[in-house]
Amino acid sequence: MKGYRLPVELRDELRQLHGELYPGDGIETTKKIIHDLENCTKVISVGDIVTFNLLNAGLIPDISFVDNKTKRSPVSDQITQGTKHGHFSTITVESPPGIITEELLQEIQAAMRSDKHIQIVIKGEEDLAALPAIAMAPISSVIIYGLPDKGAVVVRVTEDKKKEIQLLLNRMKFKEK
Repeated sequence: MKGYRLPVELRDELRQLHGELYPGDGIETTKKIIHDLENCTKVISVGDIVTFNLLNAGLIPDISFVDNKTKRSPVSDQITQGTKHGHFSTITVESPPGIITEELLQEIQAAMRSDKHIQIVIKGEEDLAALPAIAMAPISSVIIYGLPDKGAVVVRVTEDKKKEIQLLLNRMKFKEK
């Protein structure tokens, strides 16, 4: 299996915010985020709770990444069922914790080109999916990801942000199992 592995020396850097933090969790925070979204090319959610909250607030993300976990523990049945939506075409890929697999990269690229709502269910961990999503997303897209116990982070995709994230990806080690 080919992919990118997160090296230990990048972990602290990745914990830094790469967008705007909306404190709190739940529907009120999500409504604030939705209110602030303007002229987005694509709305991309990373995480079960973020996806659940967006759907409950009435916004279907163009692309969502879920792994049926939050804080590395299984989510409730309510969250699992609440992240499903009839408009989603669902794709399942494997991407172990700390790794971005080649398969995941290919599915992200295909989802970015699609006009359908795509949900990528990751067997493993979806956290790192935000990086290639930012790097591959069209300009003026937004990526929304959860920051446990803090809130949600909204990343607005610009040329500069894409370059910044691509530089991070370039520092991740390519590996083959």
